[in-house]
Amino acid sequence: MRTIPIPVDTGKLTITCVKAPRPRVLNKDTGEIKTDKNGNTVYEVTVSVEDEFGRIELVKIGITGEPPITAGDPVNATGLVGYVWELSGRWGISYRASALLPIRQAAGV
Repeated sequence: MRTIPIPVDTGKLTITCVKAPRPRVLNKDTGEIKTDKNGNTVYEVTVSVEDEFGRIELVKIGITGEPPITAGDPVNATGLVGYVWELSGRWGISYRASALLPIRQAAGV
């Protein structure tokens, strides 16, 4: 399956960090950490995403480098894209962002 990035319009979404960023583990037995093509650590951040109708989903977003956010921070997800994946008859969507910044920092406050 070819993976094509699907841009996510975050304009009408409220995104809140619910779990502090942590390095993404590829292999729990060996402790191998995921890196990008340049060798930088990929972090995983669990966020709640609320739409304009009040529906809420928990989503994990991958990002290169540790973002400056903590649990409870409202977040601006810059360059958020989704990738559809399929493995052994199961499928889902994984998310990546180019930056995850606290709203106060994104606004320049």
